[in-house]
Amino acid sequence: MQDTTSTHVPLWSWIIPLLGGVIAALALAQVLPKGSFLILLTSAPLLAGAIFAAVHHAEVLAERLGEPFGAILLAICVTIIEVAVIVSIMLSGAEGSVEVARDTVFSAMMIVLNGVIGLCLVVGGRRHHEQSFQLNAASAALAVLGTLATLCLVLPNFVIAGQPQQFARIQLAIIGLVSLILYGVFLYVQTVSHRDYFMDHTSAIDNGKTHPAEHQRPQGNMPATGGLLVLALLAVVLLAKLLSHALDGAVDAVGLPQAVVGVVIAGVVLVPEGIASIKAAWLNRLQNSINLVLGSALASVGLTVPVVAAISVTLGQGITLGLRPQNLVILILTLFVSTITLGTGRSTVLQGAVHLSIFVVFLLLSAVP
Repeated sequence: MQDTTSTHVPLWSWIIPLLGGVIAALALAQVLPKGSFLILLTSAPLLAGAIFAAVHHAEVLAERLGEPFGAILLAICVTIIEVAVIVSIMLSGAEGSVEVARDTVFSAMMIVLNGVIGLCLVVGGRRHHEQSFQLNAASAALAVLGTLATLCLVLPNFVIAGQPQQFARIQLAIIGLVSLILYGVFLYVQTVSHRDYFMDHTSAIDNGKTHPAEHQRPQGNMPATGGLLVLALLAVVLLAKLLSHALDGAVDAVGLPQAVVGVVIAGVVLVPEGIASIKAAWLNRLQNSINLVLGSALASVGLTVPVVAAISVTLGQGITLGLRPQNLVILILTLFVSTITLGTGRSTVLQGAVHLSIFVVFLLLSAVP
């Protein structure tokens, strides 16, 4: 008899996005009071729920597609959400709107490369003592990530054609195009020419016993799940636009730097994917965690920057991409440590502790620059 739970769709995964999308649409159309405290208070948890719903549906589709397509789908969905929030703030003209893309992309990289990977290595190392992953996959992803991060976040500090920490329009257009092409080449390598580099060849082993069913996920109907994914993403876009001014005002009200807005955006968007990565490490599937973490960082730079660059060039609105000196130091340290950590094919708790230490310093500098 077929398991009926395999096609079951949780009620929350479509009710929350539907309710959130309707409320946001009515508020943006001024049918409901847009700045009402009750509307904003209701919209915040609905946004979080819509994000979790989007990632849930993406995970179901990802399980059907298999690796590494699953990690790619999750990364792209998370990036779509990230871009939606960034563009909403950019077009709102709020204070710090020209820097929100840089702050969010940088924060996303720090969260996944230090916070998430640090927790994965600590959790996995504590349970399994030592874990392994494919060195070829990690080195290929880090090479592309280091190049994209340098071109998009470091180089703007040293060009003279544009404003301080900004590319000139022609530079921005070409850098955005180069980033998109390089990310596309990486996807080709990951999915076609060298797909085996990114496959998980280990089994979840605990005390000599395998647990093949421990990480299985429900498999839903593909067209229905795809439609619900679109609904959830649409709800996220509408709710993000509704809450963009409120987020900016809240950060300003408590006296924190505008860069904290980027940290909050990246943090909220990456929570579900972070949970999935940590769960995979717990089940001794560190290769899946590495695919998710590096895939998210790559998509955040390789897709977000081209989109905001295109919007900036089209609207003639400048965007600041160059990092501040303290963040530049943290980026260089992160890439250096990541190269060492992921350059052996094996991991321990110590490596995770190093990444978590860098993450704590990143949070400190975000709040107290």
